[in-house]
Amino acid sequence: MKLKAGSSNDVNRAEEVQNALDRVLGWGRKYSIFMYPFVTACCGMEYMSVASAHYDLDRFGAGLPRFSPRQADVLIVVGTINHKVSPILRRIYDQMCEPKWVIAFGACASVGGPYDNYSVLQGIDRIVPVDIYLPGCPPRPEVVLDGLIKLQQKIQDQKHDLF
Repeated sequence: MKLKAGSSNDVNRAEEVQNALDRVLGWGRKYSIFMYPFVTACCGMEYMSVASAHYDLDRFGAGLPRFSPRQADVLIVVGTINHKVSPILRRIYDQMCEPKWVIAFGACASVGGPYDNYSVLQGIDRIVPVDIYLPGCPPRPEVVLDGLIKLQQKIQDQKHDLF
């Protein structure tokens, strides 16, 4: 029996290949996270403790921070963002290559923290889309690792377009 071009078997086979390719690319991307830390306030100390040997971000494939937005795929915003700094944060986000993800680290980055005044941005989601919110002031290292695991799962489940 000869199959016609464009038959349902060809479509199913193409979908299977695409799904397998998505799984392989998702696995590779989730274990090669290059973070750009945008640290502005006291949560920076907690970020440094998570990056230390005790909590070991290397086992998640996120151990090497990149300080160039063109080499990073995860923007991690740590601390208070003032309105004066927000255009810089937006420029850094725009310079990152696709696919890119954003983590709001702590209460200040998520909702402005205890600073309810004219100079503090009340959440970075007003200028950049946020994928993962890490609660706390500052967030505990366990919360950061849990957020990183959730980001990895989101990366794994995402459709990965090659073209």
